[in-house]
Parts: sequence; structure tokens; C-alpha cells
Amino acid sequence: MKCKVEKANLSGLISCPSNKSYTHRAIFLASLAKGKSTIRNVLLSRDTIATISACKAFGAEINVDGSTVTVEGKGEVIPQKPEIDASNSGTTIRISAALASLSDTEITLTGDSSLRKRPMQPLLDALQKLGAVCASTYGKPPITIKGKILGGSTNISGSVSSQFISALLIAAPKTEKGIIFEIDGELVSKPYLDATIAIMKKFGVTVNTISSYKKYNIPKQDYKPVDFTIPSDFSSMALLLSAAVLIGNDMSIAVSVGDLPQGDREILSHLEKLGVKVNVGNVITVNSPQILNGGRFDLSNTPDLLPPMSILALKTSKPIEIYNVKHARFKETDRITILAQELSKLGVNVTEKEDGLILSAPKTIKSANLDSSKDHRLFMAFCIAGMFVGDCTVTDPDSVDVSYPTFIEDMNKIGAKILMQS
Repeated sequence: MKCKVEKANLSGLISCPSNKSYTHRAIFLASLAKGKSTIRNVLLSRDTIATISACKAFGAEINVDGSTVTVEGKGEVIPQKPEIDASNSGTTIRISAALASLSDTEITLTGDSSLRKRPMQPLLDALQKLGAVCASTYGKPPITIKGKILGGSTNISGSVSSQFISALLIAAPKTEKGIIFEIDGELVSKPYLDATIAIMKKFGVTVNTISSYKKYNIPKQDYKPVDFTIPSDFSSMALLLSAAVLIGNDMSIAVSVGDLPQGDREILSHLEKLGVKVNVGNVITVNSPQILNGGRFDLSNTPDLLPPMSILALKTSKPIEIYNVKHARFKETDRITILAQELSKLGVNVTEKEDGLILSAPKTIKSANLDSSKDHRLFMAFCIAGMFVGDCTVTDPDSVDVSYPTFIEDMNKIGAKILMQS
């Protein structure tokens, strides 16, 4: 499948989707609490549905009613079946792996062809040091895990994904001894660790920070059931803002920000550096110049900003340099290489580096057939680029089910011309 994308100007109000990361975490934590939690404004997407299925497999009773999910947790992991399919979701399989180690039942975790290419070894190594028996396919899914870990001390690499650390944090309070762990090397995507600690506090669990982003102590504790509302997602917001900058004409974005940390909020300061005035409230609007500034941007903590920042190079006066984002190569796809290949087709002058990209505006813009490699964020970014350029096609529209199922419908309502083709 692919989409035909025509040149367009966007105007009107669009609502930002709910936060995927907090939806995942809230459902997992509610499943570990004993009693009934109500989670509101949930993002229901392919990834979060995988988490709901995983938590049911761990013994929680879950009911979905529109965007409200009620979870009756058992206070412990009680496996209902020996295999969990995490579909395309890295968050699901990594947190599920840590929770699987809380049981003495052997559990196999797998996913689709993309997920089976994603690294798991750092988390497996950390769990094995705590007493779990783990097996994998060259450090990648499918994996099998058998506990029961009792807690203690371990260490884990932080250079590939913060999801490994979040997984350990979430499992730690349910161990008999609690867990003390050290992070080896420089941690990437630090704000996601902050997000995990913040939502654990909402569910009644305290994480003791010995040294920020290096060493943590999580004693044995009980998660408490809560009534919790998911905020809007700044990862999706970044793509909508890039659309407003490139092709917006009185376009506005409705948001519910909440009080929880989101690293991708950095998109606001990045846009201001590029010369865009961003007006933030319950509705966000932008005033964008005809030609953007360039600049250097460190995305080590915010790898999901790579696609929206890259497409902004379509209308800059100077290069955009993106660096310290090597871990974007280990997402659903190698996003650095694919962005370099596909944006070059549009005429963008791209230099690919090991840890990022240098992008300069095209001398001549060209229409192109863009391959998103079944990556949801690349599909959305390429559609937005296609609306700026005109007469483009973009592959794999089904991929948006991962994080923003109504993306095409929502964009078409405010003036996009994205048409499905077989």
C-alpha cells in the first residue's frame, strides 16, 4: 500500500493525540497495582493494544471503553499463557521482559519482523545478573525469560535505549529485596527515564536517586491503584508543528499538556532557534517566516524529533545539523539512513554521519516516491514533506496505527490531500 500526496496548505484546528509513552507505562503500572485503576484519554494504537494484551497475559483484567481503560490489577505477575506477542512495540517487549522475570514460569516474548531486529541484550544481561534465566536470538527477539528474580544489585548499559532502564525501574518494587542498579556509559533519551520515575510516583512508588542517570535504588513497594489522565503527546505534536511550519495557513493544535515531563517538548525551543514564534496554551499556533534559520541540534535525549526536524530543512537558509542521535538507528528502522536516502530524492542536500545528519535546502525541489520502510514516524514526516513538495507517493500508510491511527483522516480534514492507493 501507498499514498498519493498532493501539494497542500493546512488551516483549522487539529487535536494532538494522547501520549504513547505514558499510555504504555500507566497500563503496566495499573496492572501491577492491586485493585482497580481508571486511565483516561488513552491512546489506543497498535503499540498500546500490544501492551494491553501483554498485561492481560500477566493476569490483569482490562476493559476498554472508548478512550477510557479500567485495569483490575492483581498486585503481582500471574502468567496466563506462555507467549507474549509485542507486535511492533519496543516499549511493550522491554517492559514485559522485566515483568516476566518476576515469575517462575518460562515466558517467550516475540513480535513482528521489525521488532525481531531490535536489541534486547543489555536488559537480558542485567536480568541474568539478578538470577533470571534468559535466552535470545543473537540478543534479539524472540526471547525466553524465567525467574523468579528476588532483587539485589545489577548494572545495565544506557547507550542503546532508555527503555531497558525504565523496564528495570518498573519491575524493581515487586522484587523481594528491591533493586539497586548502575547505568554503564552515557544514558541516551534521559527524559524517558524521568517520565518513568514521575509516573511511578503517581502510582505510589518512590525511586531513590543515588546519582542522576547513573545509579538508582528502588526498595520493595506496592503500586497503588489510581485515576489517571494521559496528557497529549509531544512526539506526535512535533510532527504536527513541522506541518504548521512548512504548510500551515492559520493552523492550530489543541493540546492537554498536564504536569508530567516530556522530553520532546524541546521541539518548541528548536523551532524558536529556527526563527519560528510558537504560541503555547490549550491551543498551540506558530508564526513562521518564509525561510527558516539553520542551526545545530543535539537530539541525544529526544531521538523521535529526528524526522520532524529533518524535513524542516526543506525551507532553511542555512544547513540543519542534527547530532548525538546514533540510537535512532535502532528504532523501528535505521532512521538516519532512511531519512538521508529519501529526503535526497526531494532534492535536499544530505550528509549522513554516524550520529546524525547535515541537511541543506534543495536548490531544486523534486517530487518523488518515498519509502517509509513501515516506520510510523517516517511515514508521517514524509507525508508532510510531500504536501510541501507536491505530487509524491509515500509507502506503508498502515504503519500509523502504531502511534497515530487517525493521522491521514485528521490531516485531510484541515486541507491535506492524502489519498490511498493500492
